[in-house]
Amino acid sequence: MLDCLDIEGKVITADAMLTQGALATYLVERRRAHYLFTVKGNQPTLLKDLQFFFQHRGEPDDVLHDPPDHGRIVIRKIWVTTELNNYLNFPHVQQAFVIERLVIDKKRGTTSIETAYGITSQPPELADARTLLLTNRGHWTIENCCHYILDWTFDEDRCRIRTGYGPENMTRLRKFAIGLIKSKGASCVAQKMRQLAFNVRLLLDYLKMTKNSCPRSPS
Repeated sequence: MLDCLDIEGKVITADAMLTQGALATYLVERRRAHYLFTVKGNQPTLLKDLQFFFQHRGEPDDVLHDPPDHGRIVIRKIWVTTELNNYLNFPHVQQAFVIERLVIDKKRGTTSIETAYGITSQPPELADARTLLLTNRGHWTIENCCHYILDWTFDEDRCRIRTGYGPENMTRLRKFAIGLIKSKGASCVAQKMRQLAFNVRLLLDYLKMTKNSCPRSPS
């Protein structure tokens, strides 16, 4: 997929499944891009090294307070280092970091803390602590937005299609529908789907599939 995109100078973010040395080498050496990867248990040695280094963190390098939306207060703290660049067995590492995410649910009165470790090929002069924090948050904003729509609007978890290529094909169709609706400027996919479901003609007009909605060809 990346072969078809112009990613030179861009930062590619990925969850732990794609935290692989081959992908890092491809991005930096062949595509002249940067990566920001999450480190989890599928890279056990890398994860242990980061956990050991950051076990006594001291004061964070930056703190980010999200707006108190949806009845939650979210505080993100980040610690960054370049001291592991020559030690970690991973290509093109320029910074390692740990992010602590504190979530306070005002309605329930509960508090949770999540810790995430990561590495990036961006040196400090290209990405300071605040930039890394915002990049990491941006990755999960996209991830959560897509998964939330699939889970709640399409009720994907209760889909009974289980065999062959059926689950993969249905997921592709759902994501295509989400992308199509968002490309038209809809701010809420669920609301737009409800609106279109009650009027077939409105749906065809929305997709520009009717005679009146299609541009006329020059005579």
